[in-house]
Amino acid sequence: MKAPVLETARLRLRGAEPGDLDAAAAVWADEDVVRFIGGKPRGRQDVWFALLRSAGLWVFKGYGYWVVTDRQTGEFLGEAGFSDFQRGLPEDLVPGPEAGWAFGRAAWGRGIATEAMTAAHQWLDSNCPGVSSCVIEPANSNSVRVAEKLGYRKSGETLLGGVPVGTYRRGA
Repeated sequence: MKAPVLETARLRLRGAEPGDLDAAAAVWADEDVVRFIGGKPRGRQDVWFALLRSAGLWVFKGYGYWVVTDRQTGEFLGEAGFSDFQRGLPEDLVPGPEAGWAFGRAAWGRGIATEAMTAAHQWLDSNCPGVSSCVIEPANSNSVRVAEKLGYRKSGETLLGGVPVGTYRRGA
């Protein structure tokens, strides 16, 4: 299965393409972008592997990540969607597809994450109904607010790579 194309008033969500590598690498190289997502900038090869992983999620799971672009300009803004990374997190705290999003500075403070993930959740609710979750470092107050706007409620706390994280659940 390939990622379906979703559109909002300002955004286009589509599957990753080889031509996204340079723009994605620039976003993931930014220390402020990764501050709460592993804490280390990603090199070009790691970003390439992540784009490949994104495409593979759609094939293996029937859901995955979208590349989010500005609908008018085509500018790469970030990535958003759902995963199953088999990270060994407690299933009772992280059930169902795990929501995630990461955006470059051009998207910050504009409601882009909420808009993109609202469209993604509308798709998920129609195609894979049920519980979803997300994992957020407590200091990432911007992502906590986005999660709450999307209907997520805190369900617990755990460790991810030795780092304390909050777990959030949406749905039944």
